[in-house]
Amino acid sequence: MNTETFAFGQFRLMPMQRTLLDDGKPLRLGSRALDILVTLVENAGETVRKDELMARAWPDTNVDEASLRVHIAALRKTLGDGREGNRFIANVPGRGYVFVARATREYSERVAEPPPPLVARPSHIPAALTRVIGRDATIATLAAQLGRRRLLTIVGPGGIGKTTVAAAVAETASGTFQDGVWFVGLAAVARAELLPSALGGVLGISLPGASPIAGLIAWLRDRHALLVLDNCEHVIGAVAALAEEIVTSAPRVSILATSREPLRAAGESRHRLVPLDLPPDSSEVTVSDALQYSAVQLFNERAAATADDFIIEDGDVAAIVEICRRLDGVPLALELAAAHVGVIGVKALAARLDDRFAFLIKGRRTALPQHQTLRATLDWSHDLLPEAEQIVLRRLGVFHGDFTMEAAAAVAVGEGLAPNDVVDGIANLADKSMVTADISGNVTYYHLLELTRAYALERLLQSGEQNAVMRRHAAYYRELFAHAEAGAAARSKAEWRAGYGRLLGNLRAALNWAFSPSGDIGIGVALAASATDFWLAMSLLNECCDWGLKAVAKLGDAVGTRQEMMLQSGLGQALTMSRGMQDDARAALIRALALAESLADYERQVDALYGLWLFALRVVNFRECLALAGRCHVLAEATPGSVGNITAHWMLGQSQYYLGEHAAAAANIRSTRAAYSMARRGGDLLRYGADLLSCSLCYQSVSFWSLGLPDQAVRAGREAIEEARSVNHSVSLCIALAAPSSIFLVKMGYLEAAERCIDELIDHSDKHLLTPYHAFGLCSKGGLMAVRGDLVEAERLLRVGIQRSREVAYYLFYAFFLAELAAVLGAAGRIDEGLVEIAAALDYAEKSESLWCMPEILRIKGDLLAGRNGTEADAAEAWLTRSRDLAHAQEALSWELRATMSLARFWRDRGRGVEARELLCDVYQRFTEGFGTADLQAAQGLLKQLS
Repeated sequence: MNTETFAFGQFRLMPMQRTLLDDGKPLRLGSRALDILVTLVENAGETVRKDELMARAWPDTNVDEASLRVHIAALRKTLGDGREGNRFIANVPGRGYVFVARATREYSERVAEPPPPLVARPSHIPAALTRVIGRDATIATLAAQLGRRRLLTIVGPGGIGKTTVAAAVAETASGTFQDGVWFVGLAAVARAELLPSALGGVLGISLPGASPIAGLIAWLRDRHALLVLDNCEHVIGAVAALAEEIVTSAPRVSILATSREPLRAAGESRHRLVPLDLPPDSSEVTVSDALQYSAVQLFNERAAATADDFIIEDGDVAAIVEICRRLDGVPLALELAAAHVGVIGVKALAARLDDRFAFLIKGRRTALPQHQTLRATLDWSHDLLPEAEQIVLRRLGVFHGDFTMEAAAAVAVGEGLAPNDVVDGIANLADKSMVTADISGNVTYYHLLELTRAYALERLLQSGEQNAVMRRHAAYYRELFAHAEAGAAARSKAEWRAGYGRLLGNLRAALNWAFSPSGDIGIGVALAASATDFWLAMSLLNECCDWGLKAVAKLGDAVGTRQEMMLQSGLGQALTMSRGMQDDARAALIRALALAESLADYERQVDALYGLWLFALRVVNFRECLALAGRCHVLAEATPGSVGNITAHWMLGQSQYYLGEHAAAAANIRSTRAAYSMARRGGDLLRYGADLLSCSLCYQSVSFWSLGLPDQAVRAGREAIEEARSVNHSVSLCIALAAPSSIFLVKMGYLEAAERCIDELIDHSDKHLLTPYHAFGLCSKGGLMAVRGDLVEAERLLRVGIQRSREVAYYLFYAFFLAELAAVLGAAGRIDEGLVEIAAALDYAEKSESLWCMPEILRIKGDLLAGRNGTEADAAEAWLTRSRDLAHAQEALSWELRATMSLARFWRDRGRGVEARELLCDVYQRFTEGFGTADLQAAQGLLKQLS
């Protein structure tokens, strides 16, 4: 099959692969931009009508011609229209566009191998929408320095290009950082206390409410990564303190910051970004001479990208040199000025610029020259705009970060502007570099550079319409997130991030305004409610708590409504996950359930029941767990085929496991797996804090072991780990590495495999600040060391792990690990100390009904007593018999075997070998697999002795 490639300049366009290469490197272009370019190149030299281009790029959508203009302008900038005299796309007034460059067609007999795919960056390094001019040496130098200067700040005035250079440096250096590059824009972070939350949102991690910085450091500690902190000046003190902490505690993490002033942090290196190169002030400069200087190159390319017929003539050089010198080589100022060349020409531009600056700079002598220049350029560019575009620009100032054309129309329309005025205005502002368009994805996003946004907001404040515009802005995002909430259940975390992650700055801005003295509480409550699922999905638990508490305190007419239900549900979940088992978390979940029932909202009833069940599980109230699971099951029965069926079976299975009902637990967990759709994986993950499939496999594994099916238990445990790794979720992996892959692998004698899982659990939970799982890992390591005979280290690890469990009130495995400690003390000959610990374990197990491990606790008590003399030793038989009988009643064959071996040894030592053999043989013969495991091998050896 022949494949076609178009070559023009340094570019190669491969339509079948939908790829554009620039000197062999793929460029990021969205599908619509590619469709437009392919259509133009396929018809090179011929005019393609505008309606044909729009039909090709937007086949099923009616769009305004302005959208096409935006894409054409962005394509010109991407291709470098005007660079070294090259022209690619020209406008044919009133008709359409034509590809004017010479394009050659190449054919290949076989399908060419596609270029290396663009690496998916979790950091979303801003796409380079235009060629970076005049900074190549700086970018290369800074990228090289990052290896030895771990805190590097790019310093310079507004408009000098700090963000552009930082993004290019990050792109250049990305391959040298094993764990990637994370680009964190701080412009939308209004308060210093939100800084950890902003980083956590980009990194995709949930930070503890009490110590978010400690959580952030723990996650970064062993990573080899680059953090880019952009626009730090308004929160510079907090950034400096955090940067010092990261550099000190995470030795393989580097930080690249941009700011108008240095951070003044310990260990900081600084690079002051200077203006672009300027030609000498001389009338002898030729066109070729002038184009050797980066300031002129930038002006030329940006002018050519907006004016079809712009070519520097000899007579223009002096005026262009004057413009570049007057604008001090500041890139943003040059772009703004170049955008007007097509309207007034180079010479008129120079004259008007000179006159305007002389007037504007008066009275601001205290400002830095570049600041004077940029402010003057902004004023000048603004005054050249038609009134409608001035209005559009100032109203766009309310957006923090990216926005769509739809959002802009919703916010800017009104008081003299129709929808068409806004669409045309944005297209024209994009032509004039006042608005930036990102066409690298399927959705076109717009944004204002932070300096331009601040200027527009100042003009908006002067206009007296700020509050009305901000109200429309908040109302728009209220509706947008209300629509998103409707499909939250089936949306994965990745889908939330892709579809809504770019709206984070605008969400915060809208909430800040709504809850301000001049805002609208009703809009704020509604928006906070609709955004609940987004906060939870993005692991921004502290913000979910903060906005939820603020909204609940000001409910007003929303009391008893769906909005309150959403707020209480999200608040209960976020408080539970970030601030522990507190009464206010449980109260919020109870209120959410009552509201969901009164509103007949099935899905939210399931959510609230699950939240209350999880709360009860964490405070070790298994009877309440079982009751809540039963309520969920009844609810699910009334709605067959829903996610509630999966959730109910899962809740029932886990509750039954801890209550020692192992066969019933296995059946319900089997039903969970059978009903689980892979398509639901992402939604379940974000709704319930862990991947239900990997969790189901975990509990299937421990149920299999309890029921005497160790081989199946090993397989399910291995699948659980594989599944948890595939969803890349820290809590799910900790759960998979815990009970099935640590405790029971040790019991089965697979010590090397157990050690690998335990060591990974300890390391992974420590990195992610998941203290309960870290405590579990330490206790498991203690159990492993006991089997290996190192009783001193076993005791140390168990005591440290148990103490950490107490500190975070994690008592789910408390009784079991106390019993393990008692067994270690008994093995060391310290039976009295062991009896104290086993008494505490038994007391807690009885009070909490931790029946799953009760047979083992009773067995260890019996073994300890058997090591004493006299009547205490005689009492051991009753405890061992009780252990065996309870395990038998639970159908827990593996626990029954352990109890039976202890009882058989006790009888053997007292001359009752025949009875002991009959008892043990009966249990051993009920096994159908696992004969290579430690307990069954020990049972086989004991049977031979008893023969």
